[in-house]
Amino acid sequence: MERRPKIVIVGGGFGGLWAAKALANKPVDVMLIDRKNHHVFQPLLYQVATAVLSPGEIAQPIRRILHYAKNIEVILGEVTGFDTARNIVRLDDGSEVTFDYLIVAAGARHAYFGHDDWEVSAPGLKTLEDAVEIRRRVLLAFELAERDAYMKGTHDPLNFVVVGGGPTGVELAGAIADIARQALAKDYKMIDTRKARVILFEGSDRVLGTFASDLSDSAKKQLEDLGVEVRLNSFVTDIAPGKVKVGEEWIACDVVVWATGVAASPIGKMLGVENDKAGRVHVEPDLSIPNKKNIFVIGDMATIKQENGEPVPGVSPAAMQMGTATAKNILAEIKGGERKNFRYVDKGTMATIGRSKAIAHLAGLKFKGLIAWLMWLGLHVFFLIGFRNRFAVIFSWFWAYLTRERSARLITGDADDLRDAVMFLKGKEAEPVLDRLVAKKELVPKGDDYR
Repeated sequence: MERRPKIVIVGGGFGGLWAAKALANKPVDVMLIDRKNHHVFQPLLYQVATAVLSPGEIAQPIRRILHYAKNIEVILGEVTGFDTARNIVRLDDGSEVTFDYLIVAAGARHAYFGHDDWEVSAPGLKTLEDAVEIRRRVLLAFELAERDAYMKGTHDPLNFVVVGGGPTGVELAGAIADIARQALAKDYKMIDTRKARVILFEGSDRVLGTFASDLSDSAKKQLEDLGVEVRLNSFVTDIAPGKVKVGEEWIACDVVVWATGVAASPIGKMLGVENDKAGRVHVEPDLSIPNKKNIFVIGDMATIKQENGEPVPGVSPAAMQMGTATAKNILAEIKGGERKNFRYVDKGTMATIGRSKAIAHLAGLKFKGLIAWLMWLGLHVFFLIGFRNRFAVIFSWFWAYLTRERSARLITGDADDLRDAVMFLKGKEAEPVLDRLVAKKELVPKGDDYR
């Protein structure tokens, strides 16, 4: 029996998953390797972070998604390196996997521009774990203020800071403001959650800079209508427990969320080819790497220009298209056909800002407010994996829209962990708390800093 070509996919995000779906039940053997057993619908992570949705509503086991594909095996593992000369992928347990074709789609993480120590105080939002941690910090801030008001008769002002005015930053700022002014307003007896400040810092002269200027201006106004303070041309120059520095001004805050800067997965640097400053791999027009036509890099890990000279954006539709195009090229080559260069089809962009607030640019038409929000809602439900997920999300959104209730307002962790987290986040007893966290091996010393 003739051996079938073996294709290894690294990463179960949008790019890797769409490549796998295009290869399902084809005359090839496929292995998909991921550190997690689930695919996360990242555009809705901020709704987990702000207690609208539960983690299980935006995630699905990869194995379950691909259960119908008899030629695909899903392996839980972490890739630690490649031997491109011998066509080998190395895993963290020391094992090696051979391939005929390799698709690397390991995604990206947030970048702190050389200040990785800031991550302890200002988490980003790329994984379910990030979302749950941000949710915990936001809800803890309100709980601590209520406790202080009851025990002491007063409490420190509630300040929330979001760094970055891209889609994630705008979505988070709007959702936190909505929580404070609507969802939690009637639940606390001693504090007025509506007085909480939500400040969005953006280094450029407008939010959502990839959108047309009029849509960007509309987004800023919609944010301000929600009560968000939008500060443009404002660079965060330092972050410490309980405060951020903008220019020469230190601003006290309870929670800081990092929503700017992207760095590709570090495994892109293990392929032995050129990377840009963000760690993305420069790929050929067919998405293969230079001098290795059987190895492809796609999604947030790849950098490639469109026909108009602009880079392909790091968004989920681009990753999906790359995954599908790469799978089709491999199948065509196996059959003796020719590859086609990747061509990104821009189907439009949209961003949500808050309840009934959004902007969208589709097919040359611009939309704002409720219409844009409904379009955003419909599109995201359509792309969710699994009928159960779609039903659960629609129900949660419908309930939240009618009642402004948040169905997933859970704070997890034991009492000691929560106390330590609160004291650290507010900048009180920061060093003793760090020492306790190190003792628990939740933080690892790195010189004079921690990670």
